[in-house]
Amino acid sequence: MRADLPWSSRNVLTIGAVAVLSVSVLAACSSGGGQGGSTTSASRGPIIIGASLSLTANANNDFSQDGQSFRQGYELWAKDVNAHGGLLGRQVKLDILDDNSSPTKVVTNYQTLIGTDHVDLALGPFSSLLTEPASAVAARYGYAFVDGAGGAPSVFDTPQNQADHNVFDASLPVADELVPFVNWIASLPANERPRTAAFPMAQDPFADPPVQLAQTLLTKLGVQTVYNQIFPEDQADYKAPADQVAADSPDLVVLGSTDAPTVAAFMQEFESKNYRPKMFIAAAGPDAGAQFISQPGVGTGNATGMMVPDSWYPGVDIAASKQMVSEYVAQYGGSVSGISPDVAEAYSAGQVLAQAVTATGSIDNAKIIAYLHSGVTLNSVQGPVKFDALGENGAASAFVFQWEQHGNFKQVLPVGAPGSASIIASKPNWVANG
Repeated sequence: MRADLPWSSRNVLTIGAVAVLSVSVLAACSSGGGQGGSTTSASRGPIIIGASLSLTANANNDFSQDGQSFRQGYELWAKDVNAHGGLLGRQVKLDILDDNSSPTKVVTNYQTLIGTDHVDLALGPFSSLLTEPASAVAARYGYAFVDGAGGAPSVFDTPQNQADHNVFDASLPVADELVPFVNWIASLPANERPRTAAFPMAQDPFADPPVQLAQTLLTKLGVQTVYNQIFPEDQADYKAPADQVAADSPDLVVLGSTDAPTVAAFMQEFESKNYRPKMFIAAAGPDAGAQFISQPGVGTGNATGMMVPDSWYPGVDIAASKQMVSEYVAQYGGSVSGISPDVAEAYSAGQVLAQAVTATGSIDNAKIIAYLHSGVTLNSVQGPVKFDALGENGAASAFVFQWEQHGNFKQVLPVGAPGSASIIASKPNWVANG
């Protein structure tokens, strides 16, 4: 990372400038393939793809909303693939197990899917916290492990992936997510920059790296840290850090969060303490569409001004994404603005796996791993995908989005990027009952 300004992320491509294949092309199939060879036919039955998702919660973690959105993304992708003839002339069948948001259960599930059920291929779970242990199981069996929500550095730095290079995350590497926000702060006149900042972080490999990098860069800009603590990812433990941040009353809050309930809990506590940060950005949560707006105490009023980094939103100008969004609303209902980016992340993982199967003419995992590491640029509803040696998507772009008035969710950073609207520089006052 450069010491001068502005800082540059590895992710420099602009979503709007990328030509992406349509869903029908991405789902196309041509020839036969198999786990250990290249000869197969539709008569051999469906290609079974296993995945573990957080469809329920446990006492420590609740990724169930995200897990349900991931399931929708996987199922929508599989439906599209099958509508266009399947893969290699065979229909795709998903085998999805519930991991209860548990790192222990996710290991058991992939051992069952791969070691016992012998699924043909595997897709990843939701969250880096679960992807890290799950990917080790896939490595043990020599499986390619394509995911859409496992972009934390810890996922790629495991001994298994360092040795086997079998993990591929189709989404933006999380450490770079907040760089556009920091660059925007750097562009402001000195008297308009925040003077103080708080960096509360849930204990999670996804939530912490982007916040920690943002703190380092903001400190170089002269922004004083008044709070920097990691708290347990358990709603019962959110009140104490939120109260402390409110007591310190910083101009800026950069929250290391993994979901909408965490952000909503901090918002509610801030409101109860009559504290309103001038700027409030969260690592995840506000990007959850209707799931975020519907959280207690949020609503469209209190959501206004909230910012979040991401690489996709429902209005992104990609043909395949527009088609996916239309199909999603037709199948699941709701509004376009209410679609969670989790859906696009899961759908993208499926697209990447499908392109590798089609290109190799095979469901041989070794061939798929070699192909994904060949330097080829693939396409997804989130934009281009090109994997580095460890499986990170170096072609993904980092953007910041913001809730604006009347429940509009818009891309606002980088300033001047195609599709970026004017940013609300100061968060409005809290609104009673959201």
